[in-house]
Amino acid sequence: MSLCQPPFPTKKIAILISAMIAPLSVFADEDSASKVTTEIIPDTITVTATRAERSSAEVPESIAIVDQARLEQENMTNIANALKGTPGVLIESTSGGYSSRMIVRGAGLKAQYGIREIMVLRDGVPITDPDSFTRMDFIDTQDIEQIEVSKGPGNIYAPGSTGGAIHIISKSVFDDRRDQIKLGTGEFGQSNLHLRKSFMSEEGNALAITASHRKADNDWREHNDFESNQFSIKGGFLPSDNSELETEFSYTKAQLNLPGSMNESQFEEYKRTGKQTDNSDAFKNSARNSEIFFFNSRLNVDLGAITLKPRVYYNHWSHFHPVTGIINDTPGVDIWGTDLELAYAHNLLGKDNLVGGITYRQDRNIGAQKYAYADIVTAGPTLVSTLSDRKGELLEEQNEINTVYGFFLQENLRPNDRLLIDAGFRFDHIKVEQETWNSDTSYNYGMGGYLTIPGSGGNSEMQHSFDLFSPRVGVSYKLNNNLTLFGNLAQGEQVPFASELESNSDLKNSTSRSFEVGLKGRASRWQFDLNAYISEVEDEIINVRTNGESIYQNAGSTDKKGIEFSGALNVLEKQLPGELSLGFNYAYSDYTYNDFSEIVYSMGVPDNFDRSGNQLPFVPKHYYSINANYTHPSGIKARLQADSWGEYYLDNANSEKYGGYDFVTSVNIGYTKGPHDISLNIQNLFDKRYAVEALKDTSGEKTFSPGAPRSAMLSYRYQF
Repeated sequence: MSLCQPPFPTKKIAILISAMIAPLSVFADEDSASKVTTEIIPDTITVTATRAERSSAEVPESIAIVDQARLEQENMTNIANALKGTPGVLIESTSGGYSSRMIVRGAGLKAQYGIREIMVLRDGVPITDPDSFTRMDFIDTQDIEQIEVSKGPGNIYAPGSTGGAIHIISKSVFDDRRDQIKLGTGEFGQSNLHLRKSFMSEEGNALAITASHRKADNDWREHNDFESNQFSIKGGFLPSDNSELETEFSYTKAQLNLPGSMNESQFEEYKRTGKQTDNSDAFKNSARNSEIFFFNSRLNVDLGAITLKPRVYYNHWSHFHPVTGIINDTPGVDIWGTDLELAYAHNLLGKDNLVGGITYRQDRNIGAQKYAYADIVTAGPTLVSTLSDRKGELLEEQNEINTVYGFFLQENLRPNDRLLIDAGFRFDHIKVEQETWNSDTSYNYGMGGYLTIPGSGGNSEMQHSFDLFSPRVGVSYKLNNNLTLFGNLAQGEQVPFASELESNSDLKNSTSRSFEVGLKGRASRWQFDLNAYISEVEDEIINVRTNGESIYQNAGSTDKKGIEFSGALNVLEKQLPGELSLGFNYAYSDYTYNDFSEIVYSMGVPDNFDRSGNQLPFVPKHYYSINANYTHPSGIKARLQADSWGEYYLDNANSEKYGGYDFVTSVNIGYTKGPHDISLNIQNLFDKRYAVEALKDTSGEKTFSPGAPRSAMLSYRYQF
């Protein structure tokens, strides 16, 4: 893009603005406003978008909130259970365990597994690596109070993120209403146990102890079981009348076997039988086992107009991770970080607030090792199958240090009761350092086996630095008591992952610039969020799959346009018993390559193919979800949700489509009386046979990851 070219497509913006604003003229004057219901239901409070407590209607950007009521009606094996149905968020678990693949407005698409390009936080602590990978194994899904989703670039919580931020907020140590014991058992060996007990002193100090156990055999597939055990202690202290200190220590041990994907014939067999008896991969023993220690301490000091919010955290994790070709054995990664935040309330234009601070984080992965598989079956040089995950020859040793230095600043202005203006930015310097020793033996993806070349090993070093600038300006205007119009301009930058740089050291960080306009409505019996956005990405990092290997390239430019709607309506009159609300969520996503020359390797020889004008793979143009929630004064409650994922292309070449799925339905039926609560949760009620992920590599090979068959789980909770 030339310097004289405007950073946003002005013609498209004008069309979007006129389309969004035209229907609103009826609400613009006071007479019209008086005809609209003025009773407002209490709106959910969020901090993720602006680092300041604010109702979701006042945030000048798209934000989705999953509250405690919704969380209590889900199995919560992983956060996918709670986030399904959120417009603009595509999330599925290919393993059925705590691991999920998430895409927010196209960000995260390059990930082979897990979550990338999206900042995930837990109680303000980033659990996303500096180079954008997130591991979810130490999130206690039974100890979540609320999940907040802020979509799009420019979030001041999110260094190096183009997809926004997912903030997982745990139950407060000062809240003794959440004390409980919860037991669950279900099909396919599912079980869970959660205990929380808190103690409060007369001075207001608090202590909370939580323990959780989750397990599933998932024996409808081979090699698909998981188990997680977690323990945490939270302390809350009041050092003075104007200060509050919260500290947490937690420990997690998790084991997850990865079942692998299927080829086309295996997928057809699964659709007939509901079972996956084999996978298309020679590596039958993939897994991810981890042990994690986590410490987080936050101080809040109120000095009148100034509030200080310093935070320090430490995380130590190790994992054993057999994957394609290698067994990763990481003895320990140490993560130190701090976030020093300051908020200043002032009166520049009204009741204004300035938020600023600095962040520092360093991840040290020293002594990571990669091994060959010891027990294998071969046909000539090609590896046909692994027989175990026992380590064989040492192939590689690696030291890696990732460091983040950053600062952020955001001004929140309220010139009057109707108008709110947010303007701010983040600036981050991210440094990736890597030292590697390689043996003469390596796994050759093209050959599909181990290859030894005398003298090919040795030492190497890699060092990359990235400066990332992420500005955002947003405006919201309250049309009347029920309707708020908003718009924002934002930019975010994304760094390449270390392993991506290993495959292509010339990778550049990508830059996403977006414009969004929308309308939010809140009333006593209805609420909705409607928005449209345009995002242009320069140098988007693309995953090209060749012979089972991922090679990463920069696309010249990518154009992303979308419309999102989320709404709920209470359909019962007040004189009738109970409450029934109906909800509908929809996302339209039109993502195309403006300029992309894909390099495809055939027999080791590269060839270029122009993909300009093609749709991005995996993301459907249409995604929608419907839900119904019912509560009765007697304590009976029920929730039903059905999700539909439209068709999408399997590859960058747009050579073939997968049809997606329609109305995959979950239902929860429960009864609450006093401290007792019992519920039955059924996933995939109609036992549909479908794929949560379908891919096609440059050789034409297709792979499928199946959706789980129907399963039921019975839970009992006692609150005390």
